[in-house]
Amino acid sequence: MWQLAIPRPLRLLALVVLAVVVAACSRDSRSDAARGPVVTPASYDVTLIAEKDGQFDFQDVPLTAQDLRAALNYRKEQGLPMKTLLLKRGEKNRIKDSHIVALARIAVALEFTAYLEEKGEINEIRATTKAEPEPEPAK
Repeated sequence: MWQLAIPRPLRLLALVVLAVVVAACSRDSRSDAARGPVVTPASYDVTLIAEKDGQFDFQDVPLTAQDLRAALNYRKEQGLPMKTLLLKRGEKNRIKDSHIVALARIAVALEFTAYLEEKGEINEIRATTKAEPEPEPAK
C-alpha cells in the first residue's frame, strides 16, 4: 500500500482555504427573524436622507442623531403623523452602520417603524431591547 505524506504547512493551508470558502458562502445569510417578509406602507410619514459623518438630512437640514431625535419627538408631540420613517441613501453618501444604529435607537424610544431603502430594496429596521432581569426573591 502506498501512503501519501502531506506536509503540515500544506494541510494548514488547505484548512484555511476551506474556512475562507465557507465564510464567503455564508456572508449574506440572515437570521430567521430578518428573513420574514416586510410589509411596506404605500407612503411614509417622514423621509430622511443619509449624510456624511453619521448625520441625517431632515427637511433639507443636516441633523445629528441627537438633534434628529429631538425633531422627531417634537413632531410626535405636535400630533403630526409619526408611525413610519424611510431612510434613503444620499447622492454622494451611502447608508452606514452608524445611521442604522442611531435610527434603530430612536425608533425604539419614540415607538415608530423605521425602513431602509438600499439598492432599490426596502427593509424594515428591526430592533430588539434587552429584557429587564427579574429580581431574585428575598430569602
